[in-house]
Amino acid sequence: MRFRKKIPVSGRQANRCDAAPTVWHELFDWFDTCVGVQLAKTEKTVLDAILPDLFGYYLVALAHPLHADKFAASRVSQRRVMNICAQDYLPPLKPSGFHGEVDRLPLLADSVDVLVLPHILEFSQHPHEVLREAERVLIAEGHVVILGFNPLSFWMLWRLALGWRGMTPWCGAFRSVNRMRDWLALLGFDVVDTRYYFFRPPLQNRSILRKLGFLEKLGQRLWPIFGGGYAIVAKKRVVTLTPIRPRWATRKRLVTTGLVEPMKPHHRKNYEQDS
Repeated sequence: MRFRKKIPVSGRQANRCDAAPTVWHELFDWFDTCVGVQLAKTEKTVLDAILPDLFGYYLVALAHPLHADKFAASRVSQRRVMNICAQDYLPPLKPSGFHGEVDRLPLLADSVDVLVLPHILEFSQHPHEVLREAERVLIAEGHVVILGFNPLSFWMLWRLALGWRGMTPWCGAFRSVNRMRDWLALLGFDVVDTRYYFFRPPLQNRSILRKLGFLEKLGQRLWPIFGGGYAIVAKKRVVTLTPIRPRWATRKRLVTTGLVEPMKPHHRKNYEQDS
């Protein structure tokens, strides 16, 4: 029987977005805006630096099929994109793609080497189930790559000041890197890498965003933890079983030499009187 570890839930970070698949449509539409396009380019650069170091036979990304180029830098021979939108939202998928729900992956247990979750946990109604599914489908020492919005970034000031909390992507449940580390540790993952990125404000102006490009290098050097997004790479821990030797093999002998000496007469008499 497989026991499920309980992950604490914070009421303050409850998801305010629409349910799937509507929220995924809105999220991917936002990635077509000016700041969304710039963020997608930055995330591709981050993944280009991370994925070549993760090896295996199967890589699966839960994403929009049109964003498949984000994962092209991987050296994994078999790459698949699971479309998390409704089937009628896009044209028929290529043979390398398939449909599915993020908290019920249509994958065999211990079958995936690398699993990529780009902004899945913020907008899923069941983020704990998503992580449990990640643990289930990954092989031993397989890797999960999580992209998330950083609640400690300067983006949150814009979110609060402009009242964007009811709009996508600002309606998502943004969780800190430390919170994600705790969740991953509970499910048997070791975090091996953390990176912050995108230090420009979320302005919908292509010209201004381009001029503020210098903030990327400056932010990485001066205030890295305040990036708009973060990437976490975690490895599924291998559970090693310590063999237990049978008790009869380790039990000490009560008599170390020869046979047991016969009981002496006076000892026997006393024993018979006691009994």
